[in-house]
Amino acid sequence: MKEIFKKYIFPVAMLSSSIIGVGFWSLPYIALKSGIFLTIFYLVVLTAIAAIINSIVGEIALKTPDYKRLPGFVEFHLGKRAKLISLATTIFGGLGVLLVYLIVGGEFLTSALSPFFGGSYLFYVLIYFVLAAAVLYFDVKTIAKIEFGAIILLLLTLIIIFITGLSHIKISNLFISDFGFRASIFFLPYGPIIFSLWGVGLIPEAEEMVKGNKKNIKKIIIISALIPSVIYFLFIILVLGITGSGTTESALTGLKGALGGWVPYFALSVGAFITFNAFISLGLILKKVLMYDLKIKSWHAIIIVCFIPLILFLMGFRSFIPIISLIGGIFIGIDGILILLMYKKIGGKKVLIYPLSLVFLLGAVYEIIYFVK
Repeated sequence: MKEIFKKYIFPVAMLSSSIIGVGFWSLPYIALKSGIFLTIFYLVVLTAIAAIINSIVGEIALKTPDYKRLPGFVEFHLGKRAKLISLATTIFGGLGVLLVYLIVGGEFLTSALSPFFGGSYLFYVLIYFVLAAAVLYFDVKTIAKIEFGAIILLLLTLIIIFITGLSHIKISNLFISDFGFRASIFFLPYGPIIFSLWGVGLIPEAEEMVKGNKKNIKKIIIISALIPSVIYFLFIILVLGITGSGTTESALTGLKGALGGWVPYFALSVGAFITFNAFISLGLILKKVLMYDLKIKSWHAIIIVCFIPLILFLMGFRSFIPIISLIGGIFIGIDGILILLMYKKIGGKKVLIYPLSLVFLLGAVYEIIYFVK
């Protein structure tokens, strides 16, 4: 049993839990605005794309020297100039995601605790920040065990919300959105959903965890891509069915008004923990990128990873969905194209390379146009 956990369950938990970060809290709101059918369409298609890309990264990882992360992969296969692009997307995109974790995690903490203990939004953001910085030095095995617990806790929370909110669910709430074709919202789900499904960063960590059993890495990667997608679908149906037109951008704050009682406070606390866990996972990735690829000392890397998002927050960057849409469409799009170029370099299938590259390119163009507007 111990070997099963070590070789399969912990790697799957690490990957799937690292994917389940902050983006999925926005999905019920996205479904409200764009329509449930369009959102599910994107969820299915982008889950398939994410699983393919993650599997491709697994193949690349097996053909690349160990102790490298995505920018190191890019340098090994595509050269130093391409590595600079990958480093830029990894570092700036990652710091942007950490900023979003601060925004949403602080919001969840504030909604859950301030009614009982008082304190401002900024106060709880600072608590979140201090705790995250304190545990960022944990190694990957410790993080994986935390993430396994996070998955279980999230599923338990969804079950509790379902049981207590069953009488509040209205099927009509799922179909509030106007289903007529509107170009302005047709591509709206792309950025948040691809952002919510992206999990290539910790695949090298999973490869390191299954040393001696690397032939199973592809199965681990595919399962890890499917678990978040199923959870997202259930979460969208559950929250939108309960809150309807009152669905908020970060989902759980809307439940507070719809359900009442202790359940929303419990869910908000779990939400804060999930985002906190994701902050640590991504912080670990960025720390190792800075250490391995830029040769920055460990504590210097921790300072960069932690303080830049906090500074951006204090400067007033506090939007949620626009940030994840921009990161999902542009930074992830660039990473996706670089991954496909590496895949081509190692003899990958052209039938996958060109269509997927077009998806990432069009997604990036849309997000740029949407952001400029």
